[in-house]
Amino acid sequence: MDAIVACCAGLDVHRDSVVVCINKGAARQGAEKTVRTFGTTRVDLLRLREWLLAEGCTLAAMESTGIYWRPIYTMLEDDLDLIVGNAQHMKNVPGRKTDVKDCEWISDLLRHGLIARSFVPPRPIRALRDLTRYRRKLSQTQATERNRLIKLLESTNIKLSGLISDVFGVSGQAMLLALIEGEQTPEEMAQHARMRMRRKIAALAQALDGTMDAHHRFLLRKQFDRIKMAEADLEEVDRRIRQMLVPYAGPMRRLMRLPGVDWVTAATILAEIGADMSAFHSANHLASWAGLCPGNNRSAGKQRSGRVRKGNLHLKAALVTAAVVVAKRRSTFWGEKHRRLRARRGEMRAHVAIAHKILVAAYHVLQSNTDYVELGPTYLDRLDDQRTMRHLTRRIESLGYVVDIKPKAA
Repeated sequence: MDAIVACCAGLDVHRDSVVVCINKGAARQGAEKTVRTFGTTRVDLLRLREWLLAEGCTLAAMESTGIYWRPIYTMLEDDLDLIVGNAQHMKNVPGRKTDVKDCEWISDLLRHGLIARSFVPPRPIRALRDLTRYRRKLSQTQATERNRLIKLLESTNIKLSGLISDVFGVSGQAMLLALIEGEQTPEEMAQHARMRMRRKIAALAQALDGTMDAHHRFLLRKQFDRIKMAEADLEEVDRRIRQMLVPYAGPMRRLMRLPGVDWVTAATILAEIGADMSAFHSANHLASWAGLCPGNNRSAGKQRSGRVRKGNLHLKAALVTAAVVVAKRRSTFWGEKHRRLRARRGEMRAHVAIAHKILVAAYHVLQSNTDYVELGPTYLDRLDDQRTMRHLTRRIESLGYVVDIKPKAA
């Protein structure tokens, strides 16, 4: 196999060191390899960059090793063409595992064009991605603390969650603060109810009559404070995300026109796949990268498990959440498709299938800069009206009726 790159470098990245092999030589000729080891501090990475440029290297490759590749990528991306490859696809021959052998193997693969380029978004999108992923963690932390607080209330025989749909609404928070202070009777705490909840004052007084003591109030105060801190952090992160989304107002508007996609889901989609769809060959390629298409596992004429791949877990979680929202809407094409898939394949498979459709639609609206057009809940019936008529006729005749179908007059 002929070499296609005259001078390239393979980087074996670790936390404290980077082993670099420069592979230089013309096609059909033996290559000259030079190996050096650098640290990972900024000064060491600057020395690495200067050495690569002095040797005439224009292309470098490394494995996606945790987060250790990121500072090196940031330092070199302005001066070199960098490839971040899947470590599973770049394994060396077993039994020859050293840092020097690894970087030489990576440089050999790169020299012959055998490393697939992983998707690394530009810097603004990477910064947005950090914020959206951190927002997801904050939201999970808030939900965990809320569940822990409700569990504490149940352990003290306070049954607020059975009467109030949102324990952390205005009325619920006022009652929680009264429970923390411990100076009011259950009847007085029930008077904090607002609006329609005041119809339940008598039931609320009974629900608030528990066995809470000083120990429980201490835990309740700490948990309530953590929830308020998480809410404040979420608001601050949301403001920062909205500021960073200003240059992407057009893509955000188009994504939010998709059924089930709110601004948080749209920001997550944009942060994970970017606004430029040229990085993906097609919508099917994007779905495979995200892990939202069935697996292809066939051998000896037998179809084996076609479960989806792991893919991008952050993007997949956001899209499946949007699919759950779509499933509750009866006036959309995706809602009707979800109900049909759920009847045949089950609810979870239906969620993943609709998430796949949302991602494909997002790819097309971002690629073509066009708005999403709703097909309507009757689109599937109109695809083959004869089949729909035969199906409905069989169902009515099974009930003991005679069906005579005539076209409607113009």
